[in-house]
Amino acid sequence: MTDDQRIQNEIIHGEYIREHGEEIWNWSSPAGKLRWGRRCRLFKEFIGNRKSLVLEIGCGTGLFTKELAATDNAITAIDISDILIKEAKKRVHAGNVKFVVDNAYKTRFKSNYYDFIVGSSSLHHLDVDAALKEFSRILKPGGGIMFTEPNMMNPQIALTKNIPAIKRRAGDSPDETAFFRWGIARKLRDHGFTDISIVPFDFMHPRIPESLLGIAGQLMSVIEKVPVLKEIAGSLIIQCRKK
Repeated sequence: MTDDQRIQNEIIHGEYIREHGEEIWNWSSPAGKLRWGRRCRLFKEFIGNRKSLVLEIGCGTGLFTKELAATDNAITAIDISDILIKEAKKRVHAGNVKFVVDNAYKTRFKSNYYDFIVGSSSLHHLDVDAALKEFSRILKPGGGIMFTEPNMMNPQIALTKNIPAIKRRAGDSPDETAFFRWGIARKLRDHGFTDISIVPFDFMHPRIPESLLGIAGQLMSVIEKVPVLKEIAGSLIIQCRKK
């Protein structure tokens, strides 16, 4: 699989998202909204509110970009799909946001430029080595990276990412995958990143009924702290810094 083929697959996937809507991400149910809100808070805590230069990778329709725009930081949001960038511009009109159609492997940005590089469920769409090489180039020394990504140790995620029929039914793009936390940690080390933290989190399934969310939330917060069991959480919080 060449990078060009992979990029073309993601452009086609952008057309799929526009046609089928954002329901494929499962953020609109009551449980989905709780999951979404938690992720947004974690990202905002990570980047702070210090007028930093922040690059969002794979902005899609701008759903996450809109949350980042609520900070005082300067946000550049990129996606390989011009169709999705157009949708994002319809959603987000904040003055501190700039949308760019760009290739995450070969961006147009200066070296050592950004304070932070972030993304919500976007890194697993990419050739990780090519992306990390570029992130290392454009991130300032000491700059931070944060992504939330699917965890391959989760049984449902593993089935979805590895069985073609389920993968197609879920609306996945052909090349997207999920991560084992030790594997992505190794890649980050190989590309010279430091302060690496990969934390499994999120047992909140988007189909949990609203009436059960209170007790489910309490239970999930306990499970996330249980050794071994926490390893099968649905997602990973990936954080690191450039030396």
